[in-house]
Amino acid sequence: MSLNVFWFLPTHGDGRYLGTEEGARVVDHGYLQQIAQAADRLGFGGVLLPTGRSCEDSWLVAASLISVTQRLKFLVALRPGIISPTLAARQAATLDRLSGGRALFNLVTGGDPAELAAEGLHLNHKERYEASAEFTRIWRRVLEGETVDYEGKHIQVKGASLMHPPVQYPRPPLYFGGSSDEAQDLAAEQVELYLTWGEPPALVKEKIEQVRAKAAAKGRTVRFGIRLHVIVRETNEEAWRAADKLIANVDDETIQRAQAAFAKTDSVGQHRMAALHGGDRNKLEIYPNLWAGIGLVRTGAGTALVGDGPTVAARMQEYADLGIDTFIFSGYPHLEEAYRVSELLFPHLDLAKPEDESVVKKAILPRGELVAHDFANKSVTRQH
Repeated sequence: MSLNVFWFLPTHGDGRYLGTEEGARVVDHGYLQQIAQAADRLGFGGVLLPTGRSCEDSWLVAASLISVTQRLKFLVALRPGIISPTLAARQAATLDRLSGGRALFNLVTGGDPAELAAEGLHLNHKERYEASAEFTRIWRRVLEGETVDYEGKHIQVKGASLMHPPVQYPRPPLYFGGSSDEAQDLAAEQVELYLTWGEPPALVKEKIEQVRAKAAAKGRTVRFGIRLHVIVRETNEEAWRAADKLIANVDDETIQRAQAAFAKTDSVGQHRMAALHGGDRNKLEIYPNLWAGIGLVRTGAGTALVGDGPTVAARMQEYADLGIDTFIFSGYPHLEEAYRVSELLFPHLDLAKPEDESVVKKAILPRGELVAHDFANKSVTRQH
């Protein structure tokens, strides 16, 4: 099976060490452009753009990088409850059209009640997933060309429609990751690709089997992906030294503060990540070549594959054997590590080939300005 490998745009900060300002980078547009162009040239299929109050806006960053990349896809956050599904569909179609069919969307319900309250969203975990399901039903149907009337518990729309369709048919794919029962139910019903964080293969297998069974019960199939960091070097010994160096400046007080913050979330996935190491820096290799050191201080994805190219490729194959076809990687600092992954890991992988560009260009056709924002111009028959 050919694998899709994505990289990461660190819009929340970057550097050579975790937990300190030492070795930090200025993450401005020029730096993000360097990373995006490197990923584009080196053979990564796309980039994930993170979301949340610590990040630059993923949609604006992606839009700013369209013209300086050629094949790279942009996986941006779709935030139910913070934006209306109709407006989100319109923005999604625009990003897809302007990028020539390079837009992908990552449904993010959010797991930090305090951050969500600051955004004006005051729903508990169960209610957020109810609202996310309603949002996604509307969003998908509008993008697929329907005029939608919907009366839900949390969202109501009437006559929701789209004038300018997306390039990808029937719409851009929807990615989503969530570990709770409600999240898996949403994935089974709504999304094309279910993302899991980098837990040991046995735990990942359990989640995949659960989502696959729920999707099958609805007559659907779902693809699977995984979100991991990666530290690849010419030898395993060098890779492990690099892992240790990455957290060399992380002290116990910083770990305790980070773990206390993670405990306040209602994210099942975040709690599972924290449980892998329990805040103990002496229990970080949780599976051969799977290292949980990043999760000591970083929210979200907290594990990394560590080793030389063949070793990391072998560990990836273990996940691929479970049905995972998409790996979303990152590494510190992200510019240099993109090159290391390309040079040391890619030669050992069967990478998916870029899609035929001629397919996406057929969707955008000449058309005049809409009349009164509604009616398409009629063709004119000329008399001779």
